[in-house]
Amino acid sequence: MRTLALALTAGLATLVGVAFLFSATASEQAQSESAEPSHLDTAIFAGGCFWCSESDFEKLDGVVSVVSGFTGGSDKDPTYNQVAAGRTSHTEGVEVEYDPIKISYAELVEFFWRTIDPTQVDGQFCDKGKQYRTGIFYSGAEQQKIAEESLAKLNQNKPFDAPIVTEITASTGFYPAEEYHQDFYKHNSRRYKFYRWSCGRDSRIEELWGKAHS
Repeated sequence: MRTLALALTAGLATLVGVAFLFSATASEQAQSESAEPSHLDTAIFAGGCFWCSESDFEKLDGVVSVVSGFTGGSDKDPTYNQVAAGRTSHTEGVEVEYDPIKISYAELVEFFWRTIDPTQVDGQFCDKGKQYRTGIFYSGAEQQKIAEESLAKLNQNKPFDAPIVTEITASTGFYPAEEYHQDFYKHNSRRYKFYRWSCGRDSRIEELWGKAHS
């Protein structure tokens, strides 16, 4: 009886040990997974009205989210009213969060060119002023290299004669616009569609890039 009891006790201890080991391993794995850094990257572009840029980029596979906001200037925490009135050095832009496994920064840059009029110096489409200027605002040497190489290639192969004036410069930060601007094209679709049409955005894009890109 004593031998059987000892055997049972030893077996129970072994089972408890295995269960504890399994639990600890599972816990460590969960902690490791939660501690893994996100593989998502961000890119900042200015293409005139941020409602339109947000709508364009959110259609792409691999883009996780797009935030409308302000970039390209030195003013801290600008408001929409300040930027829209031209009282800051910022321009309207978007911050694109994307999965580089599904879409590359180079692909985003190539897509961006064909959503804007890169020849317009006084704004973008019907919106006039520095607060609507176009730009690629890179983060790091790799993004800079890709953007500048893309511009050089575009200058060689562009389907129009006018010079490209879109700025390529280091990001100085990005400030999200007020909440009512986010996903405006979804929440106020009629107003958005009328604005986009009346501003002549798609007709000008078609004129520059061809019907496939409008």
